[in-house]
Amino acid sequence: MNIIDSSCWLEFFAGSKVGKEIASIIGDLENLVVPAIVLYEVFKKLLVEVDEDKAIMAIAHMKLGKVVEIDADLAITAAKVGKDYKLAMADSLIYATSLKYDCTLWTQDRHFKDLLRVKYYEKEPS
Repeated sequence: MNIIDSSCWLEFFAGSKVGKEIASIIGDLENLVVPAIVLYEVFKKLLVEVDEDKAIMAIAHMKLGKVVEIDADLAITAAKVGKDYKLAMADSLIYATSLKYDCTLWTQDRHFKDLLRVKYYEKEPS
């Protein structure tokens, strides 16, 4: 099972080198888990930086995976994960989801770098 963090989804939609590397992971829909908070982050970023139509199309693509909603149990687990690993709320929810579903987390966010089952890509200088 795999979770693509918002940073890598944005790379995928931009067609970057990292985006191309993870395309096969994204294409494996049976093993793709999408935390609802990632939908929020990607939609908002694309809404602000691109336009609403492209943001809607991106979300439709993301929703082909198994979307995981935030429920009470996940929220409590995320709070514990946030405390243990010093993660912000959204990152805590993403990492707690990856633990719950035994996923590999694909990301460019440095604060995930040394955590269990994380595939980290260094951000390229802009």
